[in-house]
Amino acid sequence: MKKPSVPTSAPSHRIRIGPAGWSYADWSGYVYPTPRPKGFHEASYLAEFFDTIEINTSFYQPLRADHAAGWLERVAANPAFVFTAKLWQKFTHDPSATAEDERAVRKGFDVLRDAEKLGAVLAQFPFSFHRTSETTSHLLAVVKRFADYPLVVELRHASWQNKDVLELLREHHVGLCNIDQPLIGRSVVPSAEVTSSVGYVRLHGRRYDTWFSDDPDTPTHERYNYLYSADELDPWITRIRSINEHTGNTFVVTNNHFQGKAVVNALQLISALKGTKVKVPEPLRQHFPQLDQIASEMPEAPTLFPMGLPRARKNSKG
Repeated sequence: MKKPSVPTSAPSHRIRIGPAGWSYADWSGYVYPTPRPKGFHEASYLAEFFDTIEINTSFYQPLRADHAAGWLERVAANPAFVFTAKLWQKFTHDPSATAEDERAVRKGFDVLRDAEKLGAVLAQFPFSFHRTSETTSHLLAVVKRFADYPLVVELRHASWQNKDVLELLREHHVGLCNIDQPLIGRSVVPSAEVTSSVGYVRLHGRRYDTWFSDDPDTPTHERYNYLYSADELDPWITRIRSINEHTGNTFVVTNNHFQGKAVVNALQLISALKGTKVKVPEPLRQHFPQLDQIASEMPEAPTLFPMGLPRARKNSKG
């Protein structure tokens, strides 16, 4: 079987951390400045802070080639930046995907791959996807169909969490996504497995009360309205380091996106794993003062804190 192509310009054992998606209305005034400067683009802005973003829109429809090309231009100022992208849900949630559907998906992905900016394609299967002979055949069909990409699979039901599945993925050079999710019923538990040259971690938050909620009065964003504490991130820092010892590239994606909480936790992980302070989006600092502990720069304007001690404006002339 042909092994998937991966970015050749990236150094070995590289960890890239970033949020899942960037187009969220509730990020305005939290992650993104308000008003937005002329020519502002979310991907360009995030590339100032992160070396990866997981493309979320490709889960709902095929990624257009012109959009992919445009996004490459938007992040070009950060040469270390590499995208990951979710596979269209028609392949993971519906076994009737056609050859034409595959061609549509490849148009956008190939633009990223040809530019050596496609770090991974994530095939996210739902919790309802339990391991049976039929679903195993479906999984293998997806794996073989997209074998030329750096493919990673996310399996949320515990029936997949065993050594036979790990060996199957290794045989086909497919990565396993290690996930953090509310542990309800037979949910996959946290792990640090490596089954290909690509390591992958996704943190979904731990909203036990809304994770499987079908209450029409509960906003959909509440499922991802969760901020990890430092104590909750610590075990994942250990797992990420372990994963990275056995991979060429490791991607860590924070999906607890409501009001920028994914960005907060991603920055905290970067700071902890690098052992350094990091650049922090100024609007986010106003809402999450704990970011001051890891921020490499002083705030651009005086900020009032609970103790009532304002801080001086940063001297832009140095």
